[in-house]
Amino acid sequence: MSDHDPEMEPESDDIDIEAVTELGNSLIQSILQKESLPSLQALIDDGAPLWYQDEDGTSALHAAAYVENARLVKLLIDEGAVWNAVDNLENTAGDISLSLNNEECYTIIRDAGIRSELLLSLLSSRSTISRTSSSFIIRDTDTSAAGSTDAFLSSRLRYTRDHRGQDICMLQLEDTEVGVMMGWEREIMHDTVEQLCSGHNKHERGLKILNVGFGLGIIDSFFQMHTPRTPPSLHVIIEPHPDVLQYMREQGWYEKAGVVILEGKWQDFIESEALLGYGGFDAIYTDTFSEDYEALHDFFKHLPDLLAGPDSKFSFFNGLGATNALFYDVYTRLSELHLSDVGLDVQWSDVDVSAQDSEERWGETRKYFTLPRYRLPIAKMRQT
Repeated sequence: MSDHDPEMEPESDDIDIEAVTELGNSLIQSILQKESLPSLQALIDDGAPLWYQDEDGTSALHAAAYVENARLVKLLIDEGAVWNAVDNLENTAGDISLSLNNEECYTIIRDAGIRSELLLSLLSSRSTISRTSSSFIIRDTDTSAAGSTDAFLSSRLRYTRDHRGQDICMLQLEDTEVGVMMGWEREIMHDTVEQLCSGHNKHERGLKILNVGFGLGIIDSFFQMHTPRTPPSLHVIIEPHPDVLQYMREQGWYEKAGVVILEGKWQDFIESEALLGYGGFDAIYTDTFSEDYEALHDFFKHLPDLLAGPDSKFSFFNGLGATNALFYDVYTRLSELHLSDVGLDVQWSDVDVSAQDSEERWGETRKYFTLPRYRLPIAKMRQT
């Protein structure tokens, strides 16, 4: 989980590994012993590598977080320390600061992450630079069905229930199964629909809904049930996976009044008359599988053309980086900045998802959300 790119390092013949190791360890130990900033600066100037991690995975930035020295944390960040490096326990320096309730140190590290991702986003939008230059977004280097849309669309999905009767959609990934969507998300989806559909003055005719990614159909079912007397006047669902489309047929979605199913990726329709011809939507939601943040950011840019008016609202499944508190915070704030760039303001609310213990929620599947709170975004066009 490091920004460090091995290809940018000198060849091993050009460096003295033993000397670099000694300098790296010396810097870490000097920090833990709380030596003065001038002494630490001298070690850095002498070539102590800020990317170095000892046998426990501890870096200089981890050490600075342990001693809660905000000035040192800032110095190391300014000198090029890797903000998202993880130790052998999968903790970043930001995680350590959180555990010590040191808001100042945590904020410095988090803001470094936001700046790094904003810069990479800017560079990738203006050139052919690959997002793989940031290993923070690990899905970019994942060519499996969990990280590649093309691989995902050619994979097979399995709809079933777990031992607790929870509906799940499963993807087989090598020797493990991954949940594409799971029943524990129902509370999140319920609260999202309540907030997306409230405050409109169009219930007499029914709202116009757009949802990207069907999954188990949890949020689409809530959209249909939100105002039973006036269901959506239009409910467009974009879904590309053939197994999901078959499931939708079996569940009767193709016969529901007002429901339009566009078979394909959202990128296939986003600028087409097939979508834009509906004249704008009152509520838009997106929750795709195997797409990274760059794809979500691209979707944001189309929202001004998709939203019907000032009362229209947008939300998305805010699950990127959700196995690490620091990464989740960076993604959350990054999305807020990018939505602001296209003229949308976001209000956040917390959904407590800690009630189920890990085994109850996940069973044998790979975990994709392990934090106790879900940050629910609701975005509206900024009033001018």
